Amino acid sequence: MFRAQSAGGRGQRSEGPILLPSALCTLRSASRGAHYMHMRFGFLLSLLIALPLFAHPPVSVVADSRGNIYYSDLARVWQVAPGGARTIVVPNVHTHELYIDAQDNLYGEHLWYEGDATKQWGYYVWRRDAAGRMTKVIPNTRGFPQNYSFVRDRAGNMYIADRDHNAIVRRTPAGRNEVIARGGFRDIRWMTVTPNETLYFTDAGDVVRITPDRRVTRLVRDLAKSSLRFFVGDRHALQGIWTDRAGYVYIADSAQGQVQRVTATGAVRVVAESTPPWTPCGGTFDRGGALWILEYSPTNQIRVRRTSMR
Repeated sequence: MFRAQSAGGRGQRSEGPILLPSALCTLRSASRGAHYMHMRFGFLLSLLIALPLFAHPPVSVVADSRGNIYYSDLARVWQVAPGGARTIVVPNVHTHELYIDAQDNLYGEHLWYEGDATKQWGYYVWRRDAAGRMTKVIPNTRGFPQNYSFVRDRAGNMYIADRDHNAIVRRTPAGRNEVIARGGFRDIRWMTVTPNETLYFTDAGDVVRITPDRRVTRLVRDLAKSSLRFFVGDRHALQGIWTDRAGYVYIADSAQGQVQRVTATGAVRVVAESTPPWTPCGGTFDRGGALWILEYSPTNQIRVRRTSMR
């Protein structure tokens, strides 16, 4: 932090014109103002240096059949009960995505960086069943998950972005990979799929839909706009994506601090907003149809809140 100091330093005498009382008050006021602005600038600069700029927050909120809500704060996974009580259900995990199946089994990953000694990343995939028992689906593994996804339809198919081959892949429960779309994508980001196998994802600021007959449609072009949140980078402008029972798709527009709803014809409407410094990074609907928004702050603090749509 910068430390404010007087211009002349200590123990120095300054010779100059005699000031009338009114002029002296004005000068003192201006000096106090400059001192305050200097200190404020120093505080803001030190804050900016300390911030995890362009941080990568979690993007998933999920709900089980009993009305519980689950979300990650990147250090643990929380459960919010229907009555509002919050409990840590999975401690000590760095999780960005969550998935919950029809049997209320909750899935997520734990991701870590080993440091400069190896410069290696590692992960494992965990499952918490409805009774609270934890198991590892994938053991400790170096790198990032391959041929695995938390985006799944009712039949258990996983949907994977194969960025090396510019393709979208569906992996069946039997372990067979099927390319459902290829080419024409610029930067595939977060995805969601409906129970009937309609896939939605963001691609370099666009919203794309792939129907079960493998028809690719760019529902919205250039949804991502210049960021109004200084801590949101371009690639994180659009983050979590989810759907409702009516078939609308929702996007956490982190750059604008809004939740956008997109219809089947590509019409866009803002349905919720976050109060600065918070901005949305994910969301879901509970069994009663209420909207839950996952939000993060400039310091990468995480919260989830229940809200109504406008």
